[in-house]
Amino acid sequence: MKTKILRTTALGLSVVFLASGLIYAQAGRGTAFLSGNVTDEEGNPLEGAQVTLSFVQGGGGVKQEALTDKKGEWSFLGLGTGQWNLAVVMKGFEPSAQAVTISQLSRNAKVWIKLKKIIGGADGAVLQDEDSLVFLDEGNQYYKDGDYDEAIARYELFLEKNPKAYQVQVNIADAYKEKGDYEKAKELYDKIIDLSANDATLGREVSGKAYAGIGDIFLKQNKLAEAQEYFRRSIERSPKDEVLAYNVGEIYFSNQNLPEAKKYFELAMQIRPEWPDPYLKMGYVFLNTGDNEGAIKMFEKFLTLETEGERATMVHNVLSALKK
Repeated sequence: MKTKILRTTALGLSVVFLASGLIYAQAGRGTAFLSGNVTDEEGNPLEGAQVTLSFVQGGGGVKQEALTDKKGEWSFLGLGTGQWNLAVVMKGFEPSAQAVTISQLSRNAKVWIKLKKIIGGADGAVLQDEDSLVFLDEGNQYYKDGDYDEAIARYELFLEKNPKAYQVQVNIADAYKEKGDYEKAKELYDKIIDLSANDATLGREVSGKAYAGIGDIFLKQNKLAEAQEYFRRSIERSPKDEVLAYNVGEIYFSNQNLPEAKKYFELAMQIRPEWPDPYLKMGYVFLNTGDNEGAIKMFEKFLTLETEGERATMVHNVLSALKK
C-alpha cells in the first residue's frame, strides 16, 4: 500500500511539473514537440516539401517552417499548447492543410501526410501548362502565409484552365473556412460534393475531404452533433484513407469525446495495421478511461512498430509505471 501511495504521489508530481510548463507557453511558445512524414500516394517519401506550422489562437503570429529530409520527415520544437495550422506544399503536388492541436501534457502524435500528384489527361483533371502551375504555386504560398484572399484569387485563376481540379476547389473552400467565412466555405464544400459525385477517379476521395471540411466548420461553431454526422459521412465516402480517419479521431480526442475518438483510431488501425500512431493514441484513450490493461496492450503493440526514438523511450517509461 505504501508503494502504491508513493507511486501515485510521483505521478502527481510529474503532472504538476508538466502543467507548470504551460505557464511559459504563451503566444504559441512552449516546450512541445511535433514531427511528421510526407509521402506520395504510394507511400514514397518526398524530400524538399515545405512544411509550415502557424499558431492560430490569440491572434496567431508564431510560425515555424521546415523542409522534409530524404525520408520525408520534418519536426518542430518549442511549440505552445493550442490550435495550429499545418500546411504542406511541394511543386508538382496538390497542397495539404489541416488543423493540429498541440499539447504539452502528452506526446503529440506523429502527423502523416500524403500528397496527391498533379496529373494531366483527357478527362481534364489538371493541365501541366506553365501558367497554370504558376497560379497554383502562388496560391499555395499565399495559403501558407495565411493570406487567404490572395490564395483564393490565385486558385480561381488556376481553375479557369483546370475546372475539374476538385482538390484545388477544396483548397478554396478551406481558405474561406480559415478566414472565418463559414457560410461561403460550406456553400463551396456542398458544391464540391455535388460536382465530384459522379467522378469515378476523384469523386469519393475529394467529397470525403469536403464532408470533413463541413464537419470542422460545425466543430469550430461548437455544434458537435452536426460535426459528428459530417465526419461520419467523410469516412463513409473515403473509407480507405487512414490519415483522414486518424485526424477525425484526433479532433474527437482533443474535445474529450473518447468513445468517438476510439472508433476512428481503430478504423485507422484497420486500414493501415503497420502504422504506429493510432496504437499510441489508443493507449492514451485507454489511460483516460482508466483501462490500464488496454493501455498496456496498445503501448506494447506500438513498440513492435516503433522500436526506438523519443516516443519509444517515453512509452517504455509509461509501461514501466503501469506494470509496477
